[in-house]
Amino acid sequence: MRTRCIALTIVGAFLLTGVASAQQPDAPAAPQEQPAQAPAPAAAPTPKSPLTLWSTDFSFLFDGYVDGNFNHPDSGFNQLRNFDFRADTAHVNMGKITIDHAPAPFGFHLDVGFGQTFDVIHSTDRAPNAFKYFEQAYLSLKPKSWHGLQLDAGEFVTSAGAEVIETNQNWNYSRSLLFSWAIPYYHFGIRSSFPIGPHFTGGVQVVQGWNNIYDNNSGKTVGLTGAYAWKKVTWSNNYYVGPEKSHTNSGIRNLYDTTILVNANDKLSYYINFDYGRDKNIGSGSQQWTGIAGAARYAIGTKYAIAGRLELFDDIDGFSTGVAQTVKEFTLTGEYKMANWLLTRLEFRNDWSNQPFFQKGSGTSKNQPTILLGLVAYIAPKK
Repeated sequence: MRTRCIALTIVGAFLLTGVASAQQPDAPAAPQEQPAQAPAPAAAPTPKSPLTLWSTDFSFLFDGYVDGNFNHPDSGFNQLRNFDFRADTAHVNMGKITIDHAPAPFGFHLDVGFGQTFDVIHSTDRAPNAFKYFEQAYLSLKPKSWHGLQLDAGEFVTSAGAEVIETNQNWNYSRSLLFSWAIPYYHFGIRSSFPIGPHFTGGVQVVQGWNNIYDNNSGKTVGLTGAYAWKKVTWSNNYYVGPEKSHTNSGIRNLYDTTILVNANDKLSYYINFDYGRDKNIGSGSQQWTGIAGAARYAIGTKYAIAGRLELFDDIDGFSTGVAQTVKEFTLTGEYKMANWLLTRLEFRNDWSNQPFFQKGSGTSKNQPTILLGLVAYIAPKK
């Protein structure tokens, strides 16, 4: 079975290459002079999308993959992965529906679905099991008289990180080490966002904590967000601070996250993401983690793209991964957009540690090479 899964992903690579070769566009015909004509009548208004009803947008996402781990771990799991953690098998990452009503002045947003992604992000939550099917569920308020200020209340994804939970909104299929181990997935509470001048947007959040709807103590976590946008560059900064230990408000956790994103032109984009975290012990000392990631994406026409990511995560005290170790990873992803609503990604990734952390058969290894073929379907209103 393990060998067949790896063979399937390699066959997918050859199929992807064959499709790419078969669908190269013909050279455009030379322009010809056209006789003068009367002005064309005004274009008819764009018909309303069937996925928009009562000013509310409905979107659908399905995400699955087949994965091969060259270490063939007896456990059947890839180490240090969060959503693509099944090894040598095919699996469903997630399926979900999004319902979004922009605040004017009242609005709401709902992401509800199923799959291993929802299990992972809610794995530490004390809330009833039914809440695990909700990625986000919040109400919004944005009156015109508030001059751009918006308030959201409920469950929402974190502002930290260079990547997000949805595969199609990232450049690679698998998530980075920083996304998986340095930052939270979501929060429950209140957040605000407000423009300050033409280029800066700030925000304040008061939430229960990291990845929980029911808090594990009586304290709250405060988040401060800010993003400065130039024409081609966006610099985002996020800081979260608050108590995260069960049944006590002692031992404050701090997280600083920053990302510089550059959209150099229509084809090339790249970013650098840095994280530093510190969790104060109840007694003396603290546990710290830090990491840096860089990634780039280059579009080849309208259907193809290639993306690479390189990062280093230093779990100095073993707070995140359970072992004091320094982990690096390199990911190379090829993307083919089969249709406007359907894309596939073929990805090779290698993780390596300074400790024998990764499973290899029934033993251990310092590295973990994998190959993956993912398929993502996304249907949403045209904007």
